[in-house]
Amino acid sequence: MKKLVALVLVAVMGLSMVGCGKKDSSNDSKSDLEYVKEKGTLVVGVTDFAPMDYKDDSGNWIGFDADMASAFAESIGVKAEFVEIDWDNKIMELDGKTIDCVWNGMTLIDEVTSSMACSDAYCNNAQVVIVPQDKADQYQTVDSIKELTFAVEAGSAGEGQAKELGLNYTAVKAQSDALMEVAAGTSDAAIIDSLMAAAMVGEGTGYANLTYTVGLNSEEYGVGFRKDSDLAAELNKFFKDSKADGSMEKCAEKYKVQAALTK
Repeated sequence: MKKLVALVLVAVMGLSMVGCGKKDSSNDSKSDLEYVKEKGTLVVGVTDFAPMDYKDDSGNWIGFDADMASAFAESIGVKAEFVEIDWDNKIMELDGKTIDCVWNGMTLIDEVTSSMACSDAYCNNAQVVIVPQDKADQYQTVDSIKELTFAVEAGSAGEGQAKELGLNYTAVKAQSDALMEVAAGTSDAAIIDSLMAAAMVGEGTGYANLTYTVGLNSEEYGVGFRKDSDLAAELNKFFKDSKADGSMEKCAEKYKVQAALTK
């Protein structure tokens, strides 16, 4: 009798495991677009990065990227949900399905394009050096900045430039933190995106005593999805339509980034 009961239990457990396996297999077979539509949300990974993604006075995410992400989500029949991520962990967040895309002024570097399904480029950008305004005259060339200490966002194109040039740097959580380091005097300089620099430093901004000097490269922004995701192709269609109907240009003008849009 004990042997019979044991055999029955083994059979039940086996059926259970088969059932679970079928369920997981079914989920895995869905395309990313189907997966997002079924749950009703497009979870967008962001960092605090004006003018692309930042919070208004009510705590809502706004900015050129945030507004475009919300419009794209609406176009596929879902709502955009914004999650602030550690930029250095963006690929892990995507693969673990805690987010569905990275839409945050992301530079299309090799690490990104080899690990994600990326959209077409939609904005041009560059990495620039930020220094105190009263010292800007001293740092107008790449050679002149090599003895400075830098703050850069971990995992960013700015960190990539710091490594490439052999600069002495500290990696911080966000580009906004890098600016704070320079303003506080704990770092001599920072390397951040030119679009952020235009919005965040200089006269009329929160960092009026900082400015940008040396441009280090030229690059492009794209949106990243999970590897082989069909959402990238869907977004490319949305970008094409948004350019054609003028809605992308209108959104860019709202956040003063229209000059950076790709043609």
